[in-house]
Amino acid sequence: MEEKDIERLLDKFDRSTLQDFELAQGDFRLAFSKRTVQNAASATAPTAAPPASPASAPTDPAAPPAKPAMDGTPVPAPLVGVAYFAAAPDKPPFKQIGDHVSKGETIFVIEAMKMINEVPSPISGTLVKQLVDDGTMVEYDEPVVLIKEDAE
Repeated sequence: MEEKDIERLLDKFDRSTLQDFELAQGDFRLAFSKRTVQNAASATAPTAAPPASPASAPTDPAAPPAKPAMDGTPVPAPLVGVAYFAAAPDKPPFKQIGDHVSKGETIFVIEAMKMINEVPSPISGTLVKQLVDDGTMVEYDEPVVLIKEDAE
């Protein structure tokens, strides 16, 4: 697929009412999404921030740690799709919170375009947190689980 074809697809997607679009041709995958993730705190922050800016100038270095503390290594979604933590609804989960995972072991799957994509653990450690619910649509690079790496 050439760049002009991708640009044409993106333009049509922008003008459409679609929220998500995925295309796969062989090894080539392309995904667009209009969805945004915004929590209530970030929605109200711009309103509260202007009056507090002069007073909060000394605390600006503390602003980056305002993100939720992640006790572990986040494992991101490698593609847009629906995340599942078990092979089927009637099957047990691949791993549960507190379970040990080995590098390369499947920890969840993502269904995209009727294809199931296994997501392996990038490290060995303990599964400490599941950041999305089973059956939730995830975006590319969105953290899905946290793994606390084994001490060496």
